[in-house]
Amino acid sequence: MSRPLACLLTATLALVAGGCGFGPGEAKKGPAQLHVTRDFGRTDLHVGASKDSVRESDTVMRFLQGEAKVTTRYGGGFVQSIDGLAGNQAAERDWFYYVNGSEASVGAADYKLSPGDAVQWDYHDWHATQHIPAIVGAYPEPFAHGLKGKRLPTRLECEDDSSAACKAVSDALDKEGVTVTSSAIGSPASDKALRVVVAKFSVAKQLGAAKALTLGPATSGVYARFDSAGGKLTLLDSAGRASGVAPPGTGLVAATQQPSQPITWLVTGVDATGVERAARALDQSSLRNAFAVAVTPSSVVRLPR
Repeated sequence: MSRPLACLLTATLALVAGGCGFGPGEAKKGPAQLHVTRDFGRTDLHVGASKDSVRESDTVMRFLQGEAKVTTRYGGGFVQSIDGLAGNQAAERDWFYYVNGSEASVGAADYKLSPGDAVQWDYHDWHATQHIPAIVGAYPEPFAHGLKGKRLPTRLECEDDSSAACKAVSDALDKEGVTVTSSAIGSPASDKALRVVVAKFSVAKQLGAAKALTLGPATSGVYARFDSAGGKLTLLDSAGRASGVAPPGTGLVAATQQPSQPITWLVTGVDATGVERAARALDQSSLRNAFAVAVTPSSVVRLPR
């Protein structure tokens, strides 16, 4: 019997055997999670789904299609609607997805799922920017499992290594099983690494990733803006407009990435009190599905405001 004919006859057994190029492939141990939200993670649209193992043929698109009613465009590689909620170019609203807190650079049908991946689909306004390179809502990802199945080294850069804020961040990452190395702020770093900066913004702004927060979401992807001196933090709405100046003692937890630079998490604020407040918000309950958060003296504010 020819091999092509054998493959055709065994196709119905592919779910079990995965042979002749058919079927889901070998299962890999490790969970994957799916969240479907809207308005920058503010509202859950779908009960979070998870799977105990990931197969070689699993993609972000297949994961979503297994849990929700999906329509696609551009040959099936991109999502048009989820459970009836469709992208609207005229209204500047669409679906975007993030894996382990990182904006994907390929269509969902081409993104291979890996064990440990946390996938978030979010429907939001893109008037201020279509490009949000990184978000904080998958914490403890990307530190725990990295990106595309490869765990990445994590560097912790603190303004003061002995500060309560630095210790709080170090302890939070250690609790999640993440090993970090310490470096001075601004030390050269590979784009194959993750960077966590714990510092007042007046100090952190020496980094390009931090300085981008003085320019607004079109440059940083973060809906908050510091003045050039780092003495004022303005919270922004979804159109990128100022919605209020944060009070003294407010911290910010945000993630961003500049070209050829590592993904950078900023645990920052105008003053030391704000930095410490942001550091103590580094946990799943405070950050779940959020794009970035401002931690005021009274509450955790999801951004955009």
